[in-house]
Amino acid sequence: MTALRVTLPLMMAGVVLAALGTGATGLSPLRLLQGGLSLQESVVFWDIRLPRLLLGLLVGAGLAVSGVLMQALFRNPLADPGVVGVGPGAALGAVLAIVLGGGGPVLVMLAAFGGGWVAVMVLTRVAQSAGRTDISLLLLAGIALSALAGAVTGILVTLADDTQLRDLSYWSMGSLAGATRDKVALGALVIGPVLLLAPRLARGLNALALGEVAAFHMGLRVERLKRHAILLTALGTGGAVALAGGIGFIGIVVPHVLRQALGPDHRAILPLSALMGGALLVLADVFARSLTAPAELPIGILTALIGAPVFLHILLKRRGVA
Repeated sequence: MTALRVTLPLMMAGVVLAALGTGATGLSPLRLLQGGLSLQESVVFWDIRLPRLLLGLLVGAGLAVSGVLMQALFRNPLADPGVVGVGPGAALGAVLAIVLGGGGPVLVMLAAFGGGWVAVMVLTRVAQSAGRTDISLLLLAGIALSALAGAVTGILVTLADDTQLRDLSYWSMGSLAGATRDKVALGALVIGPVLLLAPRLARGLNALALGEVAAFHMGLRVERLKRHAILLTALGTGGAVALAGGIGFIGIVVPHVLRQALGPDHRAILPLSALMGGALLVLADVFARSLTAPAELPIGILTALIGAPVFLHILLKRRGVA
């Protein structure tokens, strides 16, 4: 526990320096720390690399914290933020904006966030009965809504022209390339509250791990906790998808790794998952910019290359054959 509290901030510092210094215009860590950048270097630093770094930290942290909330809510270490349909709903909103609305970046971002939010509102309405949210029903409704969103998305893709198909393909694989100060400000407005409020649910999530009945007899307002967890997941995941496109596995891998290292205490897992999620996504972005320079890989490809083997290892370990 103590080692991780020291290691993660150090890892974060190293990743930050690597992200700010990597690119066509080389900026060494020493130059960054000393200051005195040229005019060109200052423009690259302030207008391109710093917004990209901050956006990556916000998106990675939002996805990781959303993953912690979903795994705690479903009491399943393999649960993912996409399980409640936020990701497919956000993707449908973005596709609608690209195919039918002209595809401007601001419109795509707002449509993606709106699509994710509408998906969660529909799911919570379906899953509520007599003032109680049925988690199993929420899961089944999420699967159905994800399939529906995927089907409508497929129809829209068949109607898209070549330019729209290229935009759709690139967006679906995720990227931080379009980072701007405005996007960072919007990310702070949407994802920031998730990072601040989620740790306040930690004690309740610890109690929920014992079961809803036990948590209720311990004095926990279970239904309010579930609603808050779902809404924060909608904000975190919907905001991340809207800002950076489709990026997978952060919400599964980071919480699971931390839970294996720290145990089930969400008071430690939630804040550290924000640090680790942000650092992991920024590190993936550094590799995305470096491996095929001057071209750039979509960041979702790298997170899948990292996350898929880890996910398979988790599955095998749960079967006891790893």
